Amino acid sequence: MHSYIGSGPYCYANSLAMALGPEAPSPSVIEVLTGSPFGFELLAGRLPLFDPYGWDPDRGLDDAIGLLGWTCRRQGADDDEQALATLRDAVKAGPVLAGPVEFGLLRHLPGMTGPIESDHFVAVLEVDDTLVRFHDPHGCPYATLPIQDFLAAWRADTIGYRTTPYTMRSDFHRVREVTVEAALRTALPGAAAWLRGRDDLPVPAGTIGGAAAAHRLADQVTGGLDEATRGHLANFAIRVGARRLADAATVLVGLGHDRAAAIATRQARLVGSLQHDIVAGHTASATQTLRQLAATYDQLAATLS
Repeated sequence: MHSYIGSGPYCYANSLAMALGPEAPSPSVIEVLTGSPFGFELLAGRLPLFDPYGWDPDRGLDDAIGLLGWTCRRQGADDDEQALATLRDAVKAGPVLAGPVEFGLLRHLPGMTGPIESDHFVAVLEVDDTLVRFHDPHGCPYATLPIQDFLAAWRADTIGYRTTPYTMRSDFHRVREVTVEAALRTALPGAAAWLRGRDDLPVPAGTIGGAAAAHRLADQVTGGLDEATRGHLANFAIRVGARRLADAATVLVGLGHDRAAAIATRQARLVGSLQHDIVAGHTASATQTLRQLAATYDQLAATLS
């Protein structure tokens, strides 16, 4: 196993680390604590995501914050005026984790001119009379947007899992001392539950998870992916999926779970190998990889259990 160090789309983990400050664990640890590496799903039967059935970043953030022994104030707003007033007040106490936001409406990023139904998270630092200043973990420290542009993205009208418009977390406080190792060990039963498939969470109609989802995606690859799905896999899903699994493997080795780490490493290698095959259009190889991947979810669940 070789740990990965480099860039990756870890927006909510990076933003939470910035909000927690010097006492925060690494974003890689936060990502594992959210539960994101432990599963695979086809959202509404069409959108491939290397995360568990029924999982979303909003739920994962709450889990990670609690496991680490922290608490925060989580709130939304009814309209622009209320959202702006709440944000102005919240940043007085420190960085505010804002999100989900609509990535396509973040107009400080090249080519972003309209909604693309893609979520993102940022750490808001200041609000003045005209601008919101924030650390954007997509490579833009101290980014700024005009207030109305930021509010339009933050409203997140196009993000299916959002529970409130203008979701924000602020006023972070540690309520109990928890070591990183203890937090990770406490998270393992939840990881096994994600892998087995939880049925207590609302999901869009047609969503499937685990081995069945991997086989279904293999069938879709064989039949020919539409360009939107191919682009989603090549530009986001494979990259973040492989990194999540690599980080999970590193964590599992550190906890002494060598067998589970070996399975997670194999998953990471399989997912990582999809990058070239999907980009290059190597259908047969990608299909074979997905079918090999399918069996590993039950294997990892059994090992963690």
